[in-house]
Amino acid sequence: MAGDTIITVVGNLTADPELRYTPNGFAVANFTIASTPRTFDRQANEWKDGEALFLRASVWREHAENVAATLTKGQRVIAQGKLKQRSYESREGEKRTAFELDVDEIGPALRYSTAQVTRSSAGGGGGAVGGGQQRQPQQQSQPVQQQRPQAEEPWGGQQSGGGGGYGSGGWAAPGAGPSGGFDDEPPF
Repeated sequence: MAGDTIITVVGNLTADPELRYTPNGFAVANFTIASTPRTFDRQANEWKDGEALFLRASVWREHAENVAATLTKGQRVIAQGKLKQRSYESREGEKRTAFELDVDEIGPALRYSTAQVTRSSAGGGGGAVGGGQQRQPQQQSQPVQQQRPQAEEPWGGQQSGGGGGYGSGGWAAPGAGPSGGFDDEPPF
């Protein structure tokens, strides 16, 4: 929406995402991202950590289920979304303000690790569920796993894993789309 403050945060998860369901059956995952700035101190000739920013974040529906199944405590992530401000009164009657991130996109940061991405079986590529439909929790979602990569061919095919190139990695082989035609997804 116009006027929303969109930010990107890179940091580490302070705990595993907490997955809950609303009374209407919608999934929501809540978690905290700790982002610590680092600066180089030329006099001491070393890197120094600044003050950490702890930002609460939430993500909804199937996206929440994928996040809860994939991301874990300590993992470095990149998250983008709308920054929201919420005012409330504490139990002691003090007025407080909290900032939260309504996540649009999130994934593991790949600067210091690798990941193998697997599409969820219910993945619709488009995002939100239309027409007021509710999506039931998906158990088939497979998490992103951080691991050392095996020898790979272009577009995710592994040399040791049977098939290659187009035949693996979640991409359809040419001519093997759902209706026998080509898949609309590119091989990269």
